[in-house]
Amino acid sequence: MAELVRQQHLDADVGYHGFGLQESDDGDLPVPFPDDFTQGMFLNTFPGRLDILSGGHTHTAAVTVEVWDGEPPVQDSSRWDEQAEAGFESTSGEVAVWSMSLGRADDVITLADSGGSWRVRVSCAGRSEAAALSEQEGTGEGVEKYLVQFWPATA
Repeated sequence: MAELVRQQHLDADVGYHGFGLQESDDGDLPVPFPDDFTQGMFLNTFPGRLDILSGGHTHTAAVTVEVWDGEPPVQDSSRWDEQAEAGFESTSGEVAVWSMSLGRADDVITLADSGGSWRVRVSCAGRSEAAALSEQEGTGEGVEKYLVQFWPATA
């Protein structure tokens, strides 16, 4: 049975309906965030980068990141508005949250001491509430919640 290695809670500044998780140092990435961000796709991947499409235009999303030593238990899909899974290659083992308007956030998510291949599952709740707030007030904080789970990819 897989075990939780570490967990972090952070805020993601959402702008233009999106934010990203990518290598902490983006200097060697062929397509750094937000280049080629695709509207209409909940989870999109590029080398060293994950793009996440939000339900709201501009707000602060609450993000919980978990790192597991194996595939975590599957989340109850009735709790989530959207879920997606993808592969992720990290060259450094460190990932940061990236915003369309503010760039790289200060918090670093440590996957491992060095690079490697990972699987990631992203789950989101509160999408319609975030969309409604964007239409009415323009912003909101913590209304949209994400759970991002990483675990080592097996061969």
